[in-house]
Amino acid sequence: MPIKSIKHKHEKRMHIPSKEEAGYEKANAKVREKKTAAFPLNPVTHRGQDPELFWLNKYANDDRETLLKVDIRSLYRHEHISPEILIENLYKLREEENQEQLSLFELFGNGIQMDELDKVAEYYRHQDDWTNRMILGDSLLVMTSLLEREGMAGKVQMIYIDPPYGIRYGSNWQMKLDNRNVADGKDDHLSGEPEQIKAYRDTWELGIHSYLSYLRDRLLVAKDLLTESGSCFVQISDENVHLVRCLMDEVFGSENFVRQIIFFKTTSKGGKYLDENADYIIWYGKNSEFLKYRQLYLPKKIGGPGAKEYKYLMLKNGEWKALRQYDLFNPKITSQDKLFSHDNFTSQSGGSTTQYSFEFDDKKINPPSRGGWKTNLRGLENLIKKDRIILVGNTPRFVRYFNDFPIYPISTHWDDTRISGFSNEKHYVVQTYTKVIQRCLLMTTDPGDLVLDPTCGSGTTAYMAEQWGRRWITIDTSRIALNIAKTRVMTATFPFYKLHDEKTHDICQGFIYKKVPHITLKSLANDESPAEETLYDQPYEDKKRLRVAGPFTVETLQSLDIASPESLEQTHDPQDKFEARIFEHLMSAGVKNGIKNEHAVFTRVDALNSPYLHAEGFYQGADGEKKAYLHIGPKFGTVNKLMVNEAVKECRTRGDADWLIILGFSFDSDISNRNETTSLGSFEVTKVRMHDDLMQEGLLKKDKKAASFVTIGEPDVRLNRNGKTVQVELLGLDIYDPIRDQIKARNIHDIAYWMTDDDYDGSNFIVRQVFFCGGNKKEMDNWKKGLDKTASARARKTAEKIFKIEIDQHAFDRLYGHLSHPIEIKKNRQKIAVRVISQFGEESMKVLEIEN
Repeated sequence: MPIKSIKHKHEKRMHIPSKEEAGYEKANAKVREKKTAAFPLNPVTHRGQDPELFWLNKYANDDRETLLKVDIRSLYRHEHISPEILIENLYKLREEENQEQLSLFELFGNGIQMDELDKVAEYYRHQDDWTNRMILGDSLLVMTSLLEREGMAGKVQMIYIDPPYGIRYGSNWQMKLDNRNVADGKDDHLSGEPEQIKAYRDTWELGIHSYLSYLRDRLLVAKDLLTESGSCFVQISDENVHLVRCLMDEVFGSENFVRQIIFFKTTSKGGKYLDENADYIIWYGKNSEFLKYRQLYLPKKIGGPGAKEYKYLMLKNGEWKALRQYDLFNPKITSQDKLFSHDNFTSQSGGSTTQYSFEFDDKKINPPSRGGWKTNLRGLENLIKKDRIILVGNTPRFVRYFNDFPIYPISTHWDDTRISGFSNEKHYVVQTYTKVIQRCLLMTTDPGDLVLDPTCGSGTTAYMAEQWGRRWITIDTSRIALNIAKTRVMTATFPFYKLHDEKTHDICQGFIYKKVPHITLKSLANDESPAEETLYDQPYEDKKRLRVAGPFTVETLQSLDIASPESLEQTHDPQDKFEARIFEHLMSAGVKNGIKNEHAVFTRVDALNSPYLHAEGFYQGADGEKKAYLHIGPKFGTVNKLMVNEAVKECRTRGDADWLIILGFSFDSDISNRNETTSLGSFEVTKVRMHDDLMQEGLLKKDKKAASFVTIGEPDVRLNRNGKTVQVELLGLDIYDPIRDQIKARNIHDIAYWMTDDDYDGSNFIVRQVFFCGGNKKEMDNWKKGLDKTASARARKTAEKIFKIEIDQHAFDRLYGHLSHPIEIKKNRQKIAVRVISQFGEESMKVLEIEN
């Protein structure tokens, strides 16, 4: 097939439940047996060996044996994404004899049929084939889950951490997927994502002291994930680089410090002293004695780094001369003649065979008073024959030509990053420089190795890992960040690098790299073939093939607030200040219906001692006073379908209310409004968005007197049937705008993208079609240009002949609208799931059924 992705066929990952199956894994004894993990705050192996850094609340008390205790949560599969499936809807592959079609399970790496699983028994017991992972959740909890639930200790080859440089709440938030304009410190531009606010409250409360605890905790868990040959990189600015270096000494041990790298960026102004133009990368190994390292090189440039000493010219008649500075940049001189430097020919450790006199240019040259020459007499004769010896005064010098080794090893100063860092359009406010991560990755990993980034951002680490054939896991607390990263990886194209194992396409055998001969004095003197250096950043490329990202899953972390009824009973406090504030605002601002402009203001709200129904409220309806039950979602987290179902059950049992209100700051995409009927009557279930002010108390400059509550609708979707196919049409969607605190009817620019699964099984959302209707019509440019780039001829027919594919231009046009590609109707009952993502990162889903 002309369009391919890299599969990691020999690697496995744990089989975990889907988001739709959340909660059932609790029945698995293996999952129940351990609830928390513990990590020593100051590892014993390093105590007393290195100086210790102190900060407020470093230890919970004066006992230095205090452990970091972390809850062990589950991870849930939210989406399965394979660009190969998506691209099939745009490129119509010509049928050929014996052409094998990849099965769905082969694409997603599932070793067994999911519908045949005894699900409860198989969670965290069964191994699936590997697929890469993008995870929404707190990085400390996610990494602990990987360690404890999935046994991934010692499995990660490289970890790259790019934590926030500063500790101000309003400094780095991005409110919308399509808008990177951030007004620093303004209320309207402060994040309303529950996970982000909780991260801030947990980590920045004590300023730099909280910041150090935040980073220390994550480094402790990250260390356990690393292989013995693994590396951990932390990117940081000069504001805290000294503190982070001391902190990493405590976690990894000073003996495992590798290097501190400085990389240059666009100059940052704003201070009254010198401008800042560089950031730092602190590099530690898990065990420096076993560190995996691949030397990288840069091309030499005349007069530039690694080549400043090449300032002499060997003329055609055998004479040589020194060049003036401006001559070095004259291409007529440097391209036609031999540029060289001369090097020392003596050795301090010479033996008897290197202590001899010889004649050169009618002069007798005696051996040095100490040591000897760098080669024996026969080697010297070879060097003279090859015009590699000159006299500088009366001292013999070895001639080293510029082209003997046209590259030089990179050092700890990367001064070429400022140019390429912003050469491509930025995807995120605080996007990491691509070249920086690429170098760290290539220096310390091989194809097939696993890379982890607990600070996903725009997904640069995942993007680079995908390009270079590494497996990857990336984590972020922000839905905005994760959706940007998902789109970036999903629509990317990459060079098709040639593999050592072309038959089985085993990535573990690596790429075929370009190599450069390294001509040395020794190889010339001994008539040996020169050694070769591998250019790990220059694999050979097959320009007649197009590569897209491999299959990956989008996953979410289990929320503690909704982990189980037992945890709710233990932690739920009816007198909690948060709940009291909600009750107050329900009686002052009420609940607004975003569609009909209806407004219900409560006259009384009373707390209930129940894990599922937290309060009952009374409001005035058309027929007099009415009663509603309220389920209050977590203050920092997402409302889960399992708890909603439990609230609905209890509301049915009580049977004395006509309204169940599900309050939350964010909701699982599969939670929908609906009507419920019981023997005692009927009631309406409505999901209601609480205003961000309720969880931003104390963070805003202007606190609103009465935060509103607004009902959230679901996508208005229609199926248009045409013979044996149907098309999904997105008619409307009520989108909540947290900046303006209002519900807006569908606007093409308010929808970031929407996806369909045309054969939804109820527990695994597989993205089969995607549409960027609210974008700038550039999202799929990589796929469009990929064909032109890989085809050598301009003519369309030649391209089709090379790739054996045809472009469906109408399909590309549909990518930016509200009408799906045609979907074939199957013989049995079929479910079509539609998931819509707003520019604010919020999701909603609707499932439709077709009967043939």
